[in-house]
Amino acid sequence: MSGQGFGFGLGKLKEIQQAVMKAKEIEQGAKALQEELEEMRITGQSSNGLVKVTISGNQEPHDVEIDPAALEGGAEILSDLVLAAIQDAYSLSSATMKERMEQLTGGLGLPGGLGL
Repeated sequence: MSGQGFGFGLGKLKEIQQAVMKAKEIEQGAKALQEELEEMRITGQSSNGLVKVTISGNQEPHDVEIDPAALEGGAEILSDLVLAAIQDAYSLSSATMKERMEQLTGGLGLPGGLGL
């Protein structure tokens, strides 16, 4: 036999070791990112700024501010303003999470959407 039998040379072993090390780095980075997102506060607002909603980077609600002028339009208008502020906060939070995940997993070439 000529030593070709298994097709599992030292080069492959080194690649596997590097992949395992990278996976451990990503796992540690993901834990740190989770803590960072929990502490982060992102504020979205209605287009006129009368309603502001603050959420964490993990999209947990933390605060709602309503300018008294927002009450003048009645309940339906106020509902629209609150919804717009929530949507803005959610959009900002999603973009932030995606950006941070891309930084964490950069260079891995993960298939579509696995980095969020």
